[in-house]
Amino acid sequence: MVKPTDLPDVIPIFPLPGALLLPRARLPLHLFEPRYLAMLDDALKTNGRLIGMIQPFEAADGTSRLHSIGCAGRVTAMSETDDGRYMITLSGVSRFRVREEVEGFSPYRRCRIEWTGFEADRGPEETDHGLDRDGLMDLLARFFEDRGLSTDWEGIKEAEPELLINSLAMLCPFEPEEKQALLEAPSLTTRRETLVTLIEYALHSGDDDKKVVQ
Repeated sequence: MVKPTDLPDVIPIFPLPGALLLPRARLPLHLFEPRYLAMLDDALKTNGRLIGMIQPFEAADGTSRLHSIGCAGRVTAMSETDDGRYMITLSGVSRFRVREEVEGFSPYRRCRIEWTGFEADRGPEETDHGLDRDGLMDLLARFFEDRGLSTDWEGIKEAEPELLINSLAMLCPFEPEEKQALLEAPSLTTRRETLVTLIEYALHSGDDDKKVVQ
């Protein structure tokens, strides 16, 4: 558990396109670049052991920018491979808003952030009273079949609403901007609504492509 005193104003940032971390969810990561190994080493020296995941995007001038909202995770598991790489797990703590990037001699990016507005992320697990589990399962089955994907259907069927919706949001192969929309959803219900919209759009686009091919 991360205490309020362990929520610093400046955190290391890992800008990884398409990688989504959500509060109370877990994200496995493979670190091998020297700058991110240095980031991990520095994070482990702090009380919170926090790393901020955020979606980068290319600006009109060709520079790499960061979206304004990301999610910080605590390093809760770590193993080293024989060749010096690391497999880590981040457990989602809270979303944050970027105020500015911090210049300095660090090989990785750091940002000054604020946690205000995301207090619910650090509270109890959310629920979704409007969840139509059977309808979502049917839609998901069509999507996974269309994309040639597989999953643990029994585990999904038994999952609590937050675990179900957040896991699907993290695992489904959406574009980075779509992942950002899922991250920024203000509640679990709106995240589920966004998830359903994205799946339905992907299925509709796939049908259109098949019609063109035919």
